[in-house]
Amino acid sequence: MAIKTSDLNAKLFGKVDKRRATTPKEAQSAAKAQAQVIELAVAGEQLVTFELIRIPAAEVEAKTKIFAANAREQSFLNEHALSDILTTLRERGQQYPAVGRRMADGMIEVLDGSRRRMSCILAEKEFLVYVADDINAEHAKFLSDVANAHKPLSLYEKGKEMQAKLDSGEAEDQKALAKMFQCSEALVSGALKAAALPLELLQAYPNVVELGRPTIVKLHKQFNELSENQRSELLNKCHEDNGFIWQRCQSQGVARITKEVTETIEEWIHNLVPPKRSASSSVDLIKGRVSYARKGNNLTLSLKKIDDTLMKDILEFLESKID
Repeated sequence: MAIKTSDLNAKLFGKVDKRRATTPKEAQSAAKAQAQVIELAVAGEQLVTFELIRIPAAEVEAKTKIFAANAREQSFLNEHALSDILTTLRERGQQYPAVGRRMADGMIEVLDGSRRRMSCILAEKEFLVYVADDINAEHAKFLSDVANAHKPLSLYEKGKEMQAKLDSGEAEDQKALAKMFQCSEALVSGALKAAALPLELLQAYPNVVELGRPTIVKLHKQFNELSENQRSELLNKCHEDNGFIWQRCQSQGVARITKEVTETIEEWIHNLVPPKRSASSSVDLIKGRVSYARKGNNLTLSLKKIDDTLMKDILEFLESKID
C-alpha cells in the first residue's frame, strides 16, 4: 500500500524537539512545522539527532547528492514524473524536509527526498533537509528504502532490485522473487524484462512509472529482435541533440505523449527491420503510413496516423468509387 509523505514522516520521526511524539499527528506536525532539531529513531534502534539545513536553490546540485543505493532511478525525474509535487512546491515551497547525512567531504547525501530535491532544482526553490553526522550505511539504506515506499517505483526500478537479488543468490528464481516481493510471477517477469532494457530507451518516455507491463514486454521483444548495429542506431535516434523523444513531442499530457513516444519507437524499429514478406504480405504504398495486401478479389488497406477529418475524406472517396 502506498504511504503518503505525511504518514512517512510520522513513521520515521520518533522524537520531536527532545520530546517523544506519542501519535502520528504529533510527528506530522513537528515535521511540517520544520522544527530546527528532531531526534529520529532509525530502524527502531539508534536515536540520531538531525538538524534542519536550508540550502539555497543555486547550491542544491553542488552541495547535495543522492544516496548511491537508492532504488529510484534519478534520470527519470523530470517535470512529468514530478508533476504530483512540482506545482505545489513552486507555489508554496517545500512542505516536508528531506532526510540526509553529512559525508566526510561536507557533501550532504540525501536518503529520503530525492524527488523533493529534484523538484527544488527544477522549481529553483531552496531545499530543506534534516541532516545528521552519524548514520551508518545499514541505517542509511533503511531510511532510503522506507522513504521510497510512499511513491511506487517503476517496473525498471523494481526489476533492478529483483535482478540484484538473483545475482547475489538471495533468490533462486522468479517464483522466489514473487514470494520475496509479494507480487505475481507475471509482474516479476515484466520487471526483469524492463530492467534488461537500456536506460537510454526508457528515458525516451515522459514518466517511466506510467509504463505498464504490456508495453514493457512488447518493447523488450522488439528491441531484442534487433542486431547490435540496429540497437545502437535506435538508441542514437532516441537521444539526438534536441533532447529526448518526449521533449520533441507535440502532444499534451503524459498519456498522449507516452502514446506518441511508443508509436515513434515502433516506427523506427519497423524501418530498421521491415517485416518479412510472404505470398500474401502487405506492400508499402506510403512508407510507414499506408500499405495494402491483395488476395484474389480482396484488397486490404492498412492506414496509420489517420485523424477523423482524413478518415471521413477517405471513406467518402471509397463510397464514390464502389457501388
